[in-house]
Amino acid sequence: MSEDPTTLLPVLLVCALALLALGTLLGWWARGARGSTQLAVLRERSRSLQERAERAETSLQEREAEAASSARVLEAVTPVQRSLERMERQVTALERDRVEQFGEVGERLRHVAASTERLDAATTSLAGSLASSGVRGTWGETQLRRLVEHAGMLARVDFDEQVRAVSDHDREVRPDMVVNLPDDRVVVLDAKAPMTAFLTAQEVDEADRPGLLTQHAKALRQHVDTLSGKAYWSAFRRTPQFVVCFVPTDATLAAALQADPALYDDALAKEVVLASPATTMALLRTVALTWQHDTVERNAEEVLLLGRQLHERLATTAGHLDQMGRQLTRTVESYNQLVGGLESRVLVSARRFTDLGLPGEELPHAPGVTAAARPLTAPELTARTDRPNE
Repeated sequence: MSEDPTTLLPVLLVCALALLALGTLLGWWARGARGSTQLAVLRERSRSLQERAERAETSLQEREAEAASSARVLEAVTPVQRSLERMERQVTALERDRVEQFGEVGERLRHVAASTERLDAATTSLAGSLASSGVRGTWGETQLRRLVEHAGMLARVDFDEQVRAVSDHDREVRPDMVVNLPDDRVVVLDAKAPMTAFLTAQEVDEADRPGLLTQHAKALRQHVDTLSGKAYWSAFRRTPQFVVCFVPTDATLAAALQADPALYDDALAKEVVLASPATTMALLRTVALTWQHDTVERNAEEVLLLGRQLHERLATTAGHLDQMGRQLTRTVESYNQLVGGLESRVLVSARRFTDLGLPGEELPHAPGVTAAARPLTAPELTARTDRPNE
């Protein structure tokens, strides 16, 4: 730390007084011969004090320069210090927000963990339930019904469930669903695909999973053979010769096809179409479009029939109009003939009574009718009038 320059001022004053005193003593000693030795000593001390005074002045100047430099540094550092204070306040606020956010994230993670536990429990319960063939069949039928309704179809209008019928072998069959097509056609769907081995494969280690998936493919192949043997298509008139085997999940069908790549083609050869929810939705959308096209075609036929009827009725009305116009023309001609006869034969004789001086009003002239009925010129209206026998 540099000393305050004001603390050196007394020292300088003392040095100045000492020099003055020494100067006085030197003058006093110089008068006598005996003080020559003391004079030399005093001169030496005087030079020493002067050197100390010079050093003190130099030190004072250096300390003043150092103080001025420190003041400039302090002035330059002050904005930086303020910025650091503001930054410190911002860091404190950010730290407080971070603690709050970490608390919220922790709370949400606890909720996610709880939801995951509930989902695991529900999944375990569902997997246990689907192990039963009856429950699995009901679940598959429910999934199929939701899919069909999502495609915009109505029960007992566009599709029927659990329809009883008799096949060609006099065997009663009851497919899970029959989708109606235009012209009394139907498509038969079954929703009882096996899933036991597939669900078990999801709970075992990776090493044991391929064997279970192979069992799953074999079970699905056996189900295809069963559906092929029932020959659902023979129990319904005008239906394609195949049955759609609905597999409730895409992953279930994909796993079976991965384990047995020839399964799909072999099923087609046996008149069984393996369909996942995605392919079933595409099939149902196609059926819905078929119904829309059928409705458009039926409406077009009705419009064509109505057009023909309207055209015939317009032709008949045109014939009546043409006949009426001709009759009006003949009526005008008869009227003009009557007016001509009246003017040339009757009124001429009647006016002679006036010439003979008989009182009475003058007989008016009866003008003829020059306007004629406008003939039909439109081709649509004259087509029928050109045929006089009709």
